[in-house]
Amino acid sequence: MDLKAIKSFQLIVAYGSFKRAAEELNYAQSTVTMQIQRLEADLGVQLIERGTKIGLTEAGRMFYEQSLPIAQDLERLQSTIADARSGEAGHIRLGVNEPTASCRLPPLLSAFMADYPRIRIAVEIASTPSLSERLQQGELDMAICSVPELGDRLCFEPLFTEPFALLLPEKHPLAGTADIALTDIQGHRLLITSANCPYRKQLSFLLQRTETTLSDTVEIGSMAALPHYVACGFGIALVPLVVLNPPPAGTVIRKVNNDGIHMTIGLACRAEQYPLKPAASKLYRYLKQELQHMNQALGIKL
Repeated sequence: MDLKAIKSFQLIVAYGSFKRAAEELNYAQSTVTMQIQRLEADLGVQLIERGTKIGLTEAGRMFYEQSLPIAQDLERLQSTIADARSGEAGHIRLGVNEPTASCRLPPLLSAFMADYPRIRIAVEIASTPSLSERLQQGELDMAICSVPELGDRLCFEPLFTEPFALLLPEKHPLAGTADIALTDIQGHRLLITSANCPYRKQLSFLLQRTETTLSDTVEIGSMAALPHYVACGFGIALVPLVVLNPPPAGTVIRKVNNDGIHMTIGLACRAEQYPLKPAASKLYRYLKQELQHMNQALGIKL
């Protein structure tokens, strides 16, 4: 059955006239007549009693009552499909790691969804290795993360660098030192994240490169928790600068003079999914622009 023919039939019933229905639809009256003849042929029953006054057969009344919600559902479905094709609607599974998930993403997603209310976004917060695995398994559409192990299945576009700073208790011996080198942290307890954390791997690489040996480290599983442990005097920590605005009470921030203390953050997706579907592509372009602008405003190196 043709949705246009069903719509014509409903307007004929509403107006009681083939002519009025044709005018409403901007069709020739002969077109509407042919639509109804074809609809009756498809159904195998007569729907409209022709005469000086339009009337419905018993089958016509039954079809009219039951076709109203069907036509409405079909129209909504057509609209939804059209929106999905244009990127105005869709469902996006977005992965993101910290601190972007907590410090950058909330206002960006809020603004995006205000502009595109028919796009639904599910956010998965996890480490880069976990996000990378879920991308490859098709469980995520895209991810904001540090550089994953790409292989030949993932695409990654760098967006900005995540600079790190040294956070210390305000009474720590290094708190009065303005020019701190990475080797200066030797002999002090350093709080570190879990072994599979990309930030931890980057730190380990830098320590090896600068031949810095640490004799006292304590593993804290959450990057977000590190500043609170430092505030309690438990140790010192290299943490993303974005989470230290403002720093916890009782702590001070010091820059470490080493250009390598940062992480590259970008957008990742599966190679076979690129180019992205329209809705995901809209979000991709939006996040790319806004994340870069946000970090420029924060004074973070791009």
